[in-house]
Amino acid sequence: MTDDVKTDTDTVAADAGAEKPSAIPPEEMSRLTDDIVGALKTVYDPEIPADIYELGLIYKVDVGDDRMVNIDMTLTTPNCPSAAELPAQVENAVQAVAGVRDAKVNIVWDPPWDPSRMSDEARTVLNMW
Repeated sequence: MTDDVKTDTDTVAADAGAEKPSAIPPEEMSRLTDDIVGALKTVYDPEIPADIYELGLIYKVDVGDDRMVNIDMTLTTPNCPSAAELPAQVENAVQAVAGVRDAKVNIVWDPPWDPSRMSDEARTVLNMW
């Protein structure tokens, strides 16, 4: 997984880089974090039997004080046949989380995805040890 995606709570940040504390109470942010990661884990690349979170496709998730969620994600390849569907599936999954106002996915290509970004869970599912 990427340096930006170390643990569930490291992946989801409130106003990352902001100097002021979040307007969302810590307990609520913790719940939102868990629920957003859970929602991301429901989205699967149709060609790979592992969810996009464990595959390391989610690079960054920012939760704003207004509860707008911005997600930076990548795809396994620029020619991914699911490029049109996956971002919409991610937005829909995160928008369904209680307390999220809206979600927007930004597809990024830097750094490029490679199998080293997968979690141990994804490696186990794909038998890539």
